[in-house]
Parts: sequence; structure tokens; C-alpha cells
Amino acid sequence: MGTNQKCWPWQDWIVASLLFLATAAVVAWQNSRLTVLWDLSYILENSYRMALGDVPYRDFPFPYAPLTFLIQAALIKLTGRAFWHHVVYCAVAGGLASVLTWRIVLHSLRDALRDVRHARLLAFMLSVPVVPLGIYCVYPHPFYDPDCTLAILICVLLLQRLRDTSSRSAFLTGLTIVIPLFVKQNTGLAFLVSAAAALIILIVIDRRNRRPVRGYVFAICGVLSGLACALIAIHLTAGVQNYWQWTINFAASRRMPPLTEMLAAYRDKSVLWSTVAFGAGVFALWFNRTGSRALHLLSSLLMSAPFAWPAIYLLIEREPSERAERLLALWPFVLIVSLVSAIVVVRRRSGTALVLPFVLIATAQGAFLSQQLWGSTYAIWPLWIILVAGVMVSINSLAKSKPAWAVIPLTGVIMLSALIAGASYVWSHERLDYANLSDGELAHSKLPELRGVSMRGDWISGFEELVDYAEREIPPDEGILMLPGEDVFYYTTGRRPRFPVLMFDRTINPYTADEIRDLARDRDIRWLIVKQELQLEDEQVKQFTDELMGLLEQDFEPVESLDNYEVYRRKSPDEEDGDR
Repeated sequence: MGTNQKCWPWQDWIVASLLFLATAAVVAWQNSRLTVLWDLSYILENSYRMALGDVPYRDFPFPYAPLTFLIQAALIKLTGRAFWHHVVYCAVAGGLASVLTWRIVLHSLRDALRDVRHARLLAFMLSVPVVPLGIYCVYPHPFYDPDCTLAILICVLLLQRLRDTSSRSAFLTGLTIVIPLFVKQNTGLAFLVSAAAALIILIVIDRRNRRPVRGYVFAICGVLSGLACALIAIHLTAGVQNYWQWTINFAASRRMPPLTEMLAAYRDKSVLWSTVAFGAGVFALWFNRTGSRALHLLSSLLMSAPFAWPAIYLLIEREPSERAERLLALWPFVLIVSLVSAIVVVRRRSGTALVLPFVLIATAQGAFLSQQLWGSTYAIWPLWIILVAGVMVSINSLAKSKPAWAVIPLTGVIMLSALIAGASYVWSHERLDYANLSDGELAHSKLPELRGVSMRGDWISGFEELVDYAEREIPPDEGILMLPGEDVFYYTTGRRPRFPVLMFDRTINPYTADEIRDLARDRDIRWLIVKQELQLEDEQVKQFTDELMGLLEQDFEPVESLDNYEVYRRKSPDEEDGDR
């Protein structure tokens, strides 16, 4: 029974159900114990704004691709403003991504291994770590990085089946390849360019070998058609020039890291030693022509050591950041090993199996463009799993005796180490260390719109006091400026934003303090609400807020001091003239 069959065997349904439910449970558990206000606010506030009819890029500055926000906006319009609806979305998307990862891995292994049982076993073992390291498990709220990975996984699964599909399906595959670009620019663009280049290379190779290329040609046509349709839609709504300015020019100016920072991860000594140890193990496996047990054991130990180290390190080091770094160091190591192994066995592969490792390596590098290794890997672990599966296929092809058994012990070590180290990484929420998630008792929001929001500290009670005050004292049609924009204020209260920027972070806000003051005057902003203690631990945001307040205090006077918020109201014209 091949992977393209219409009906799955019962074993596949069990595995798919386990992976889906386990991953969804991790996402739900993460949401039940933490909330990252800064990022959640940006997604929900802007999605709500779009649900009201505001067009990004045209009506307000917006340096991100639109699809994640449009999905959440559609959810808001269809089901109303309720946070738990977004949690359900994340849980479903996370579970689906885990199932897709397993199917992609199973497809790769099934094509390479002679024994279907071994392929099933290895695919399941490699997919288990994606339960704690799924796309929405590290960061559990709606976001563009996880959504982009989900779109890429769908594309990869379709690409794997491209040779055996109809022309119509190949064309639809090409259309799908365009979607990640409009979920997240850097990752999606890297995937789109590398996938399109791979299809062109396959056309050239298969034409030389006199194999049919119809599927690849129709896929390329789908890519071109998808881009054309997207550009037309953007032109008719936001404007292509506006889109280019904010998602490419502005975003690159605020996010693009120097080349030295991008390559820094590969200069780490642990990456060097891991690569050397793994290479020595592969050489020992290849050299073991007589089936020596001693050489086989040595090979297994050397290849397993780099993967086992993050789990072993948990027993040595107590500092969460150091533990996380050992796990994240597996990324540059696997990218190097994947590249070398893909080149070594390039003559033994054909079709999309030939080019897929190169596409995924390029995609991962594209993801690193935003926040490098530490910040960019939290939602792309499924791609790591698929790359590791490709390495296992290459190792299997080099084994001289009992090839499947050459990789089963190694796969077991990878599964256990990634599972243990990954679970520790998620538990410690070290990736989210930019937010204060550990202080105070666990609290749950009582507001209907924020049902399901849970976090430690006094952030919820302080925000609920602000919402109650706004409902009583601030007319619903008067403009409000929230500083620095950490809370889901408009989403919760149902008010329409009047200011073009809702969050004042350098990567998002294009305006200077003087320009913001002038905009507040031009837009007739009547109220100013300033949050005192932030969950976000970012000195630049605090410094900019202080600078801005120095200007805005000329136009606003304090009227109320709440538990964590200062409320100001615009002065009368005579008072403003006197202060100036």
C-alpha cells in the first residue's frame, strides 16, 4: 500500500490521531498557563481592525504579510470577539502540522527503505518530538511564523506527490507554493524562490533523461498564476506600491540582520565538534564492509552523540538559557549535515526527493533573516524533523549490512533526546524570556472577550480595571492613544482604533515622537492611556515611551490614576496655547 492511496490503513489513523491530539493538548496547556501580551495584542488588535474594514498598507502602516491577520479577522467576523476561539485555531493548526510532518517523513522513508514496517517505525519515532516542538507549542497564540510553517508543510506534501498527480493537481500545487510568501515575507520568499528553482532544475534533469516533465511545467504555471492573482488582489485593495514599501523596504530596514550575525551560529565550537563526530560515525559505517559489531557500535555512538548532548546537558546545567542553546545548536549542525548528505547521494535520488533537502535548507536560512537562530526557530521544528529524516535516508543508503538497523538505534536516540530537551525548552518558556511570565499567581480573565486568557501577575486585574473605567468614562466614539500598546484594548472593548499605529516598537512604528504628537492632534485624539509596568522587558520601548510622553504632556492632562495605568485627557485649546 503506497502513501498515495485514498484510504489509510488503521495504523495510520491511530498515529495521526495520537500526534494531532497530543500536539493540540500541548498548545491548549501552554495557553492555560501563559499569555504573551505584546505579540498577542499586535495580532488581535490589527486583525480586529481589519475585521472592521481597515485596509493594511493603505489605511495604516503595516510591515507584515497579511494572511495570518486576515485569517484571524475572518475568525472574529464569523465567531465574534472571543479569545478561546483563537486558542482552538492554534490547537487545530498545531495538530494538523504534526500530522503533515509525519506524512512527509513517512513518504520520504517509504520511498527509500525496502521494508515498509521499518519505514513506519522510523517515521513515527522521528515525528514524536514534534509534539512538544510543534508550530504552536513554544509560542501558543496566533502568529505568522507558525502559520507560514503550516503552509510550507502543505506545499511539501503536495510536492512529494507531484510526479504522480494530474496536470490540474500540479497546477494547484504551484498555486499553493505562493501562499507562504503572503504569510511571512522572509520565510515564504525563501521557500518560493527555492521551490521554483527546484522545479526548473527538475524539468532540465528529466528532459535530459527523457522522463515526463508535464507535472513540473504545470506547477511552474501555477506559481506564476498565483503570483499574478496575488498582485492583482493587492493592486485592487492596498496598492502594490504601498505593499512593497511596508513589507519589503520598511521591514528589511528594521529587521534585516548583518551577514556576520546570520553566520555566527555556524562558528559555534559545539557545531564544529558535532559535525566532526557525526562525520566520523558516517565514515565508520561506510568503512564497515565486513559487518564488524565493534565498528557498528562505534559508528552509532559517534553519530548519536551530537543529538544526545542536549538531553545529557540537562543533567549538567541548570541555567535555562544554556540548556536552550544546546538544543538550538542542533539547527546549524543538521543544516550542515543535511547539505552534505544531500550532495553525497544526489545521484541516487530523483524527482522532488532530489531537491527537497535543498529547498528546506534555503527555507530555514530565510527564516533566520528575521531574528537569527535564537528567535526564528521556535515555529519551524517540523522542517528540522524532515531534514533529519533525509539524513537517515542517506545513512541508510551507505550502510553495507542490514541497512535499516543502521539507523533505528540512531533514530531512537534522536527521538528521546529531542523529546526530552524539547519538552524542557517548552516548559521553561526560555524563548519567551522577553516577557515577564513568572512573577505572581496564575490569574484568569473574567472578561467575556478574553475568556481563556491566563497568566501570572497582576496584568489581568489591572487591565480589567482599565476596561471598566473606559466603559464608564470615555465616550465610545472618542479617539484614544494607548502607550505603548501592549494590551488588547480595542479587541476587548469593541472600539474602533483612530490612530494609525497601535504599538510603539521600532520594528513596527515608523513615526518619530514629534510625528506621533502631530498625528494625535490631526486625528483629534482626546484620550491618552499610559501603561506603567510592562510585561514586555524591552528598554528601547520604555525609553521611546518616556520620550514621547515628554511631548504629549504639553497637550494632555492627567485625570485618573489606576492600578497600572495613567489616564490623560486632552487639554482645552486655551490650556494648550498657554503651555506652548
